[in-house]
Amino acid sequence: MTTTDRVVAGAVVRRLSFLDRYLAVWIVAAMAIGLLLGRVVPGLDDALDAVKVGSVSLPIAIGLLLMMYPVLAKVRYTETGRVTGDRRLLAASLVLNWIIGPALMFTLAWLLLPDLPEYRTGLVIVGLARCIAMVLIWNDLSCGDREAAAVLVAINSVFQIVAFAALGWFYLQTLPGWLGLQTAGAAFSIGAIALSVVVFLGIPLVAGYLTRTIGEKTRGRSWYEDRFLPKIGPVALYGLLFTIVMLFALQGDAITSAPLDAVRIALPLLAYFVLMFGGSFALGHRLRLGYAKTATLAFTAAGNNFELAIAVAIGTYGVTSGQALAGVVGPLIEVPVLVALVYVALWARRRYYPGRTDVGRCP
Repeated sequence: MTTTDRVVAGAVVRRLSFLDRYLAVWIVAAMAIGLLLGRVVPGLDDALDAVKVGSVSLPIAIGLLLMMYPVLAKVRYTETGRVTGDRRLLAASLVLNWIIGPALMFTLAWLLLPDLPEYRTGLVIVGLARCIAMVLIWNDLSCGDREAAAVLVAINSVFQIVAFAALGWFYLQTLPGWLGLQTAGAAFSIGAIALSVVVFLGIPLVAGYLTRTIGEKTRGRSWYEDRFLPKIGPVALYGLLFTIVMLFALQGDAITSAPLDAVRIALPLLAYFVLMFGGSFALGHRLRLGYAKTATLAFTAAGNNFELAIAVAIGTYGVTSGQALAGVVGPLIEVPVLVALVYVALWARRRYYPGRTDVGRCP
């Protein structure tokens, strides 16, 4: 690291809040607390899963909504037009999310889990569930383009409702049949997919839009962005940490009970997240999208909708199935890997995009 890099990095750290500065520590602690609670409190997983929103545990649903609302309240909705007019960004995102991503996960699942058909099917389902929730946090932490993230997430949501079942049929039955491989069942509920989108994107999106619209109209943009947003901003990270604790408490026992299986499942997931992020970031840089849009492109392509993947796997194959276990391992690997990739993105920002003049947490 050069002297200039050290000075810039120091300036960044000094301007971060205590919560932001040690975010990686808090996330690791949240994971550990969740695992510990799941192991030492008898029946906790059943209690947490007793009440659901759709097919997702109520505590996790609450955490996701708390996590997404402040981020969506930060979006300047009047500026989304510049995103929808960027055909390079939209085309790249669609290709990465709905062609490259599922095909890559299918390939990695068959290459690394040829002898474990249930886990392989679960990973294919994870690859089909494009991210509409937690990606907003990773994008915000990496100083990505908030308006672009909101638009790309909305597009992913529409495609998820329209294309998920068809792609599931293609990757689990049609393509394996063409290649002479073993096929798997692919009966997915369109209603469950639509409900996931409405709850985990629709509610916080409407709340964020109304908050900004009413706040700017009554008090002005300066008050809204300089005074109101800093007050609700930490709620997103608190929601993230709460979600991680609940997720690991609910699902961590399944991982610790079958650690070797979890490792086998983790390998293709790790390769997937790194390859998707790296390839997407390189593509955005090649297209000269600028850092903010490039980071957004990379995180929206690398992330997955684990709520939907777990719900579909459980609803289709059962809560004790190998497919469900693969869905559970997904976020347990995704969270620490994408947190690490946030730091990689910020390093790339200093290295390849010098002279940035962003404000707030992105000096």
